[in-house]
Amino acid sequence: MKIQSLSLPLLAIVLGALLLGSCLSQGAARAEEYFAIGMAYFEMGRFTEAEQWLHRARVADRTMVASEYNLGRIAFETRRYEEAARHFERILVLDRENVMALEAAAYSRIMNGDLDQAVSLYTRVLALVPESFDNGFNYALVLYSMDRFLEAQEVLEGFPHALEENVPSMLLYARVLGAQDRVEAVDAYARWVLAASPPGPQGLFEYAQALEAAGLYARALETYDLSLEALSQDLPALGRADVRFHRARLLILADGENPEGLRELGAAISEGFSDTGALEELSRDLRVSPLNREEIRRLSTQGAL
Repeated sequence: MKIQSLSLPLLAIVLGALLLGSCLSQGAARAEEYFAIGMAYFEMGRFTEAEQWLHRARVADRTMVASEYNLGRIAFETRRYEEAARHFERILVLDRENVMALEAAAYSRIMNGDLDQAVSLYTRVLALVPESFDNGFNYALVLYSMDRFLEAQEVLEGFPHALEENVPSMLLYARVLGAQDRVEAVDAYARWVLAASPPGPQGLFEYAQALEAAGLYARALETYDLSLEALSQDLPALGRADVRFHRARLLILADGENPEGLRELGAAISEGFSDTGALEELSRDLRVSPLNREEIRRLSTQGAL
C-alpha cells in the first residue's frame, strides 16, 4: 500500500468546496471529496481546516491511509511530533512495509527525542531499501547521538560512495572515528576539509583536536588558527574563547618554554572562557612546569574576579 502525493489546483478546489456546501450538510459528499478539500486547505497552510476535513475523510477505507499520512504531516508541521508519529505508525499497523510511513515515523521520533524507537524504525527501513543513503545517514546520525559509535561507523561504511563525495557524511564519519579515539579520524577529517567548500569552524576545531590527540602538534596549531579565522561569530557549541583556550593548552603542553601559550590563555580568559574544570585540569597536568602551573592558577583566579 503506497501513499500518493497530491497536487491540486487550489482555486478550483476551494470553489468546489463552496459549491458542495449544501451537499455536505446532507452527507452526500464522498470521502474523496472530503480528502480533496482537506488537501486544498493543507496546501494553503490552513492546517486547522485541513485537519477537520481529513478526519472526515479518514473514516472511509478508500482514503484512510492517505488521510492518516497527511494528518501526520500536519502534526509534524505544527511541531506535534508525538502525534505525528502516532499517525504514521497507525499506517504501519496495516502495512508494515510502507517505506514512506516508516521514514516519516522515524523522523518524527527523532524530533520527539524518542531515539530508541527511531533506531528500531530505521532498522526496518534499511531492511526494505538497503540502498537508501538518506535513511542510512539519518540512522547513523541517531546512533552517533546515542554514543553508539561503532554501529554508526558500520552503517556509514555501508555507503562507501557517499563517504567519498557526500560532505555531511564525510564529517559524520570523521566524528564517529574521533569519538572512538581512532587515529584514522585524522585522515577522515582531512578528506572532509578538502571536500567542504569552505570547511566550517566546528569541523576544523574537531580536526585540530584529532591532530593534537595524534601528536601532530604543528598541524593542530595551524588548524586551530583556521577554525578561529572561520569563526566570524560565536556558535552555540563553539566560541572564540573555547578555540583560544585549546590553542593555548596545546602551546603550554607542547612547548612550555614558549610564553605564547600563557599569553593565549590570558586572552581566552579575557574573552570569556570560564570553564574552571578545564583550567584546573590543565594546571594539574604533569607536563606543565611548576612556574606555568602557578601562572595558570593566577590567570584563572583573575578571570573569576
